[in-house]
Formats: sequence, C-alpha cells, structure tokens
Amino acid sequence: MKTLFDQTTKESHSKDTNDHPSIKRYKERMASAASQATASKLSAVQLREMCLELGADDVGFVEIEHPKLAEQKADILNVFPWTKALICIAGRINKENLRSPARSIASLEMHQVLERLNHVAHTLAAALDRKGVRAANSAAAFPMETDQWPGKMQVISHKTIAVAAGLGKMGLHRNVIHPVFGSFVLLNTILIDTEVDAYSSPLDYNPCLNCKICSAACPTGAIGPDGVFNPINCLTHNYRELIGGFSDWVENIVDSKNSIEYRSRISDTETVSLWQSLAYGPCYKSVYCMAVCPAGDEVIPQYLDDKSKFFETVVKPLQQKTETVYVLPGSDAESHVLRKFPHKKIKRVGNGIRPASVAAFIASMPLGFQRHKSEGLCATYHFTFRGNEQVETTVVIKDKTIQVKQGHVGVPDVRINADAKTWLRVLHKETPILKEIIFRRIRVKGSMKLFKAFGDCFA
Repeated sequence: MKTLFDQTTKESHSKDTNDHPSIKRYKERMASAASQATASKLSAVQLREMCLELGADDVGFVEIEHPKLAEQKADILNVFPWTKALICIAGRINKENLRSPARSIASLEMHQVLERLNHVAHTLAAALDRKGVRAANSAAAFPMETDQWPGKMQVISHKTIAVAAGLGKMGLHRNVIHPVFGSFVLLNTILIDTEVDAYSSPLDYNPCLNCKICSAACPTGAIGPDGVFNPINCLTHNYRELIGGFSDWVENIVDSKNSIEYRSRISDTETVSLWQSLAYGPCYKSVYCMAVCPAGDEVIPQYLDDKSKFFETVVKPLQQKTETVYVLPGSDAESHVLRKFPHKKIKRVGNGIRPASVAAFIASMPLGFQRHKSEGLCATYHFTFRGNEQVETTVVIKDKTIQVKQGHVGVPDVRINADAKTWLRVLHKETPILKEIIFRRIRVKGSMKLFKAFGDCFA
C-alpha cells in the first residue's frame, strides 16, 4: 500500500524532473550533443600540444589493451574503471643539478620536476573534464598507497606506461632512458575514458649504451655489470629517509632508553637530515645511476667527445664522495662498499621490510636474494607452511641464482615444515628460530648446514 509520503515524494520528484533549471539545462545539452556529429576519439595532436603548453617536455599515448600493459591492466581499472587510454608525460631533469655531489641539490631538482609533472597532469585532467572527458591523474611520485606496504604501493607503474608509449626503454639501471633526454627524466600518467585517434609506437631500439657506468657509480653494487639488479640493496640506501628506512628510524627511537642511547644509534647529522626530509621533502641518498648515464641525444656528446673527461668530471666526484652508505648486515652491499669504496662509511641498518604473510615472504625472496652470499651453494628446499596459511613451495639455489616454484618440485636437500604465524614472527625478529625449532613449531629435516646457508642468502 502506497503511503501519502510515497505519493508526495513521487509528485515532488516529477516536478523536479520537469522544472529544475539544472535538469532543464542538462537535457538541452544532451539534445544539442545528439544533433551534432562529434568525434568519437580525441586528437593526439591536440592532446600533445596541450601537454607541452602546460609544461611537459614529451608526451606519449597508449591504449589500455596494449599487450605491455597486461600485468597492470587490472590495477589501472581498479582505480579508474573507465580507462580506455593513457597519456604518459615526461619532465626533463636539469643534468648538472642531478650530478651534483651535494645531494640536497639533486633531490631538490627531482622534487621540482615532480611538482611540475603533478601540476601538468592535474591541469590537463581538469581541462579534459570540462570538455566532458573523464580523466584521472595519478601522482608522479609520492604519495603512494601506503596501506599496501611492503607490496606494490604505486597506483600506476609509470615506467611500464612510458615504454609502451614510446618515451624510452629500460636501461641497465632499471630506469627509463628517453631517446633525447636520456636518464634525465621523470614520468607521470593521466587516465582517460576516451580513445585517442593515434597511439605512440614503442622505440625500435634501446638508448642504453650498455656502458656499465651506472654499475661503477652505484655505491651499493645493486646494479650488476652482468645485468642483475638487487632492488633491496638499492632501496635500503637510496630510500633511507623514505618509507621503510623511516620506519627503522622510528624503531630506533622507541628502542632507545634515553637521548644518550639514541645518539649512539643515530648521529646528530642523521637526525638533522631526517628533519630536512620531513620538512622539505625526502632526500635521496644516491640516484647516481641516473646522474652518470651518458645515453640520450642531449647527453651523449659530452661522453663521446672526451670519455676521460666525462669520467673525471661526472663519475669520479660521486665515486669519491665521502658519505655514509646504508646496508643490511651481511648483505652483498656491505661487501661491495668494503671492496670498492673503502673511503665511504658503512652503517648497518634495517629497511623496515617485513612480509605480512607467507605469500608475501615467498614473493619477496627473489627481490631480497643476496647472490654473492650464495656462492658455492647448490641446494633444493621444500617449504610446507601450515596453520592460517597452508602453502607448499620449492626454492632452488644454484650458481648464484634463485628459483621459487609453486608446490613441491624435485628431490629436496632440506625440508622445512613451519607454522605460518611462527615463521613470520621469526622473520620479524620477534622470536629466535632456535627456540621455535626446539618447540617443533618449525621442523627441519635434512642438513642444518644447508638450512643455515639458506638464511645467509637473505640479509
């Protein structure tokens, strides 16, 4: 039975629908749009002009269905379900600022370019919205989705988009190298709900010269001359005052009994540097790999004209800089600094990375693997986790490489059966592993020497 309220509401809604000025104007616009032949796709030429006028230095366009975006597609559609195309913009970095041994100058340069890219993306999205095109701009860098730490925090992987959009290729240092600007670029992306009439083509060559200068300049040895990259060692040092490094600093404060003990853990210089990052934006400890890269049409002449001078004026000032290098205890990075940069100070730290689940632990193993620490090890490990996470996995370490496979594969040298929560508590250093083995919450069958060797492969 309809009530008086239902009837009144229906009459009121009908009156609003017929008489409200906003609804009248909307219907008029829709009628006008229907009577006009409008383009179904946005002009790539006009979009490019808009981006350049707003302050971008280069622009590329890629469709959401591009094969290179397959792994990102679900994440992109999760934040902007209407995405049909992506606009990738590049901002050029001042070379001399990034090359400066004064890292505050380099960091400030990056912050300024990031701010410009965020402004370009925001302004472009607003302009497209006024034209009736749905658009969402992501962050060029921070902030990120911190609730997903230590997993994938970024909404969009700009590097993948940039490569697909023809703005460059990934170099040995795992940064995008632009064909003209080289490594001296930062990136941002705008998502739109309308197709573009012309998409960019990926570069048909890689601007990377494979000169390995980035490897020679990296203070942590994270960039192997053979192409192997260790992201954990890079993150621990370069991002010392960001994300995980900041967490480690907070824990040092909490664990200190008083100010004297705090100063024995954290120097006054480090405290002031952390204050600077909090007040003025994060200070990157390195990014030397970008600073010394000679690739790109604008950069390569200085390198080719006089390689010796390039090394003397660009590379050596960073190599010879007296500085603190932050490393995980027992890591390949620690060994690298001792061997290659004995004049640099080593500080053992944590990086705040603690897997929140067994699944995360399994996924993180290839990232945290310290290959040089595994030298001489050849073993197969079968893991069986029970409790709240029931997972079986196989880890094969051989020839300084690691393979992680789903399920139990092959004949194991060591079998590890562990309660999932207990294993995570050991990883988080909340309980000693020997205690858990004694109480059989973790069971090891096979060589304990090989089991210990497994642990030594992860700093």
